Amino acid sequence: MKNIRNFCIIAHIDHGKSTLADRMLQFTGTVNERDFQDQVLDDMALERERGITIKSHAIQMDYQYKGEHYVLNLIDTPGHVDFSYEVSRSIAACEGALLLVDATQGVQAQTISNLYLAIDNNLEIIPVLNKMDMPAAMPAEVKDQIIDLIGCDESEIIETSGKTGLGVEGLLAAIIERIPAPKGDPDAPLQALIFDSVFNSYRGIISYFRIFNGTMHTGDKLKFLSTGKEYDADEIGVLRMTQEPRQVMKAGDVGYIISGIKTSKEVRVGDTVTQVERPCTEAVAGFQEVKPMLFAGVYPTDADQYEELRASLEKLQLNDASLTFVPESSAALGFGFRCGFLGLLHMEIVQERLDREFNMDVIATVPNVSYNLYTTKGELIEVHNPSGMPAPTMIDHVEEPYIRAQIISKDDFIGPIIKLCLDKRGTLLNQVYIASNRVELTFDLPLGEIVFDFYDKLKSISKGYASFDYHISSYKPAHLVKLDILLNGDSVDALSSLTHVDNAYPFGRKICEKLKELIPRQQFDIAIQAAIGSKIIARETVKQVRKDVTAKCYGGDITRKRKLLEKQKQGKKRMRQIGNVEVPQSAFLAVLKLD
Repeated sequence: MKNIRNFCIIAHIDHGKSTLADRMLQFTGTVNERDFQDQVLDDMALERERGITIKSHAIQMDYQYKGEHYVLNLIDTPGHVDFSYEVSRSIAACEGALLLVDATQGVQAQTISNLYLAIDNNLEIIPVLNKMDMPAAMPAEVKDQIIDLIGCDESEIIETSGKTGLGVEGLLAAIIERIPAPKGDPDAPLQALIFDSVFNSYRGIISYFRIFNGTMHTGDKLKFLSTGKEYDADEIGVLRMTQEPRQVMKAGDVGYIISGIKTSKEVRVGDTVTQVERPCTEAVAGFQEVKPMLFAGVYPTDADQYEELRASLEKLQLNDASLTFVPESSAALGFGFRCGFLGLLHMEIVQERLDREFNMDVIATVPNVSYNLYTTKGELIEVHNPSGMPAPTMIDHVEEPYIRAQIISKDDFIGPIIKLCLDKRGTLLNQVYIASNRVELTFDLPLGEIVFDFYDKLKSISKGYASFDYHISSYKPAHLVKLDILLNGDSVDALSSLTHVDNAYPFGRKICEKLKELIPRQQFDIAIQAAIGSKIIARETVKQVRKDVTAKCYGGDITRKRKLLEKQKQGKKRMRQIGNVEVPQSAFLAVLKLD
């Protein structure tokens, strides 16, 4: 056990985690030249297309150091704030972390929040300066930032380049010398933590675990503590480029287990696995329950696919534990699910994965955050979507969630960033210079204001430099109204939203204009209206497609023309009564991208 090292790589998005992991895998000979491709651990097509890591990936490497054989278990983690739950789970399975900082960009917001996650779990931190081969690298400045952040010596910072492989050998030596070996007793009762799982249509559910105490053998009868279910360990093994079976695994090892589990409810990420004969007395401290930041309805385009959508979401939840869902129904869209996401990118990725991995075509409603609503009787109701709002006369007051946001940027962009946050009803709490030209701004912001386009706007006004991280801080009273969108007088509940009274008029106006562009013309006029209660605040009309019925009249009395126009008018009126308006999927998506 003294020759095992478990570590993860943490960093802000795009600081080169996956590229450095590639070099380490090549250097240790874990991946041969024929199987190698860039970002070798990112096995999802979606990850490769977007160049981001969505899932954390575990892999085992062998390395000879000073004549001894070492086993290194590496977990590569995502950098985007929407996938921070993946990072927290990876950290729980490790003893050390490589804190990667881009030498061209310096310390950014997610670097700091991931660092605090690692410190809370008492991990050994190795600071690494990546992208040293870049002409724009600023090693001296960035080293000062790292020293301010974690209080290490300059000699402890390792300079590397994921692209050229510079410094990889020194990094592996530092991992062996500075990260402690796992602690644990191989002879104690088995105690293993499940930190991830995937669904395989041939083998059932494959769970990834880290053994803290005890020994596991192939064929052991195992028990999952939270569900109390018992299974046989049909196959256990380690995660290399492929899954390699092993007969025995001991304390400190990271690996996978296949036990023929078919139903996804029986495996919970953060659960503890033990043996039936010698069970452990207490569970490993798992992970905190994740809190979704925004909610949106997800409905199948074909109502018959409701059960298939449920099965797809359950399988996806196995692999993405931060996704939550509960059934709900809508007058316009039928039966579906109210899903909780960690952010807009997370929501987009889940939709994309449902389409690619499970062939599910879904409609997502406008996302909302959850509000606390107090009725006149003093009851507290949690409202996730506008249809759950009681009548205005029943409402005493509504509280909305506020976040504490940390924005780190170059000082050239302070003015536009403060203006953006103040426009979003934010309050500036603090402004600290963390280097001569880098400033950290702390804001109180309503969560409802940032779920749409805040991150995109922040990136564009700061030329991509500003980084953003946040956590929920409190609930505060707010003057919110329910904005309904009506088509020919009928409310489209998928487009309804809860919004602040100051934003209601411009937002309603923009939605109506956008829908006018996107809804195809029909044989009758379509009135698109935005309403608060019974008060219409904006209106656009999609004009009808008309046939020229008077074309055949050449000359003659005006009454002949009028008779034909009157007849057409009656037909249009009848058509409007029985016609219904189809809202294309592009209209739902366009509402999310309103600027």
